[in-house]
Amino acid sequence: MHPEETLDPSDWPAFRLQAHAMLDDMLEHTAQLRQRPVWQPIPQALRDGFRQHLPRQATDLAVLHQRFLQEVLPYSVGNAHPGFMGWVQGGGTAVGMLAEMLTAGLNANVGGRDQIALEVEHQILHWMCELFSFPDTASGLFVTGTSIANLIAVLIARTARLGGQVRHDGIGHNGHLLRAYTSAGAHGCISQAMDLAGFGTAALRIIPVNARYQMDLAQLTQAIQADRAAGLQPFLIVGSAGTVDVGAIDDLDALATLAREQDIWFHVDGAYGALGMLASDIAPKLRGIERADSIAFDFHKWGQVPYDAGYILVREGAQQLATFAAPANYLRRENRGMSAGSPWPCDLGPDLSRGFRALKTWFTIASYGADKLGRMISHSCELAHYLKQRIERTAQLQLLAPVNLNIVCFRYADVAAEYLDELNAELLIRLQVSGLVAPSGTSIAGQFALRAAIVNHRTTRRDIDTLCDATLHLGHQLRAHYPTIKLARAA
Repeated sequence: MHPEETLDPSDWPAFRLQAHAMLDDMLEHTAQLRQRPVWQPIPQALRDGFRQHLPRQATDLAVLHQRFLQEVLPYSVGNAHPGFMGWVQGGGTAVGMLAEMLTAGLNANVGGRDQIALEVEHQILHWMCELFSFPDTASGLFVTGTSIANLIAVLIARTARLGGQVRHDGIGHNGHLLRAYTSAGAHGCISQAMDLAGFGTAALRIIPVNARYQMDLAQLTQAIQADRAAGLQPFLIVGSAGTVDVGAIDDLDALATLAREQDIWFHVDGAYGALGMLASDIAPKLRGIERADSIAFDFHKWGQVPYDAGYILVREGAQQLATFAAPANYLRRENRGMSAGSPWPCDLGPDLSRGFRALKTWFTIASYGADKLGRMISHSCELAHYLKQRIERTAQLQLLAPVNLNIVCFRYADVAAEYLDELNAELLIRLQVSGLVAPSGTSIAGQFALRAAIVNHRTTRRDIDTLCDATLHLGHQLRAHYPTIKLARAA
């Protein structure tokens, strides 16, 4: 190696031209999203091209850029596209793209130390405390997503119940007596969090839902009472603010009251629904979320921040600190200098190496303003109700669940009952392969459903109409293979 060799460009002006070309291409791609397929299958030859040996020599950046344009860009899952309705994934923004570029240029490790990146993260915490009416004693932490945020909440609730000694001794006998509760509609990451925290999934009681797909409060109360009578220790209730299948919101206020009466940690999994607090018409549906002990949510969903930007908000920051702080000589804190500013983010979660996720979140909120982001959230719910109305007006389509927020579960129903699941499963794939729209599939009361999750700020009624028209067109094509009989629409 030459003593002055570096990874910086040898020709900065040429590099700058190439960099501008790459940025221009991504801006053009974003501006023209509607003219592109939502998704398309990856040709096998391209898959094979990413099975090459480790490159030993340099490749020109312009060559790699062309490979990206031809082999990567056209084959993403498509969640930036207005026709993407498959899962609850935000579409990102051009502002967020630029902020991510700035973040990469800064290359800050935001695990700790006295740096301005932490002040930006503190600003987001203050904003979230204002949004959710949390006290100044609250703490917050950026993580990859709500799955990790929910795990952190389980660990904090564990420490709050068993005390700090659990970090040294493990959950032991008393820990094996702890029980948590969530609804049958909750995300699977809640069960996974119980597994990863060492309790095992059997320690999580799955409570049935009512007719509105909310956790049944009477059955929850009975489960808690039965566990106490058996000598077990209820320690955690996880409410959902926007369930994964149908977007239901549990009665958060009633859950908060029950948790307080029973001395149980109340956590809200608000992966996307929690940010409904930004929308004046959605916020009342979330009444009680301000009483939670902790809330997990994603800015990269309804907040439209580029992936990834999950968040955990904890009412009493001291409890989060007691769960994760782990002093070490190499992380020595000082009152002055670069090692000032304790506590650090690494004291509030498992990550020491952390990206600067707060910057793209700060740019997004500050650039658009909370009110406009709230209007985008309201608009996605309005589109869901527009889709519901179209389904109810169309004899060949059937609504399978109430529309609570922005998720609509339905199916093509103009076929004999015994073929409904088979036809709709195939219909789903054909919709995705068409490149026009991309819903996902789920099961509602044992019935296969097409699931439209409307999250992208770019989606309009035009895209909803395309979904309905394509469903009818492809459904009619498939119907030729099955006996047909028009079914009564769901009430």
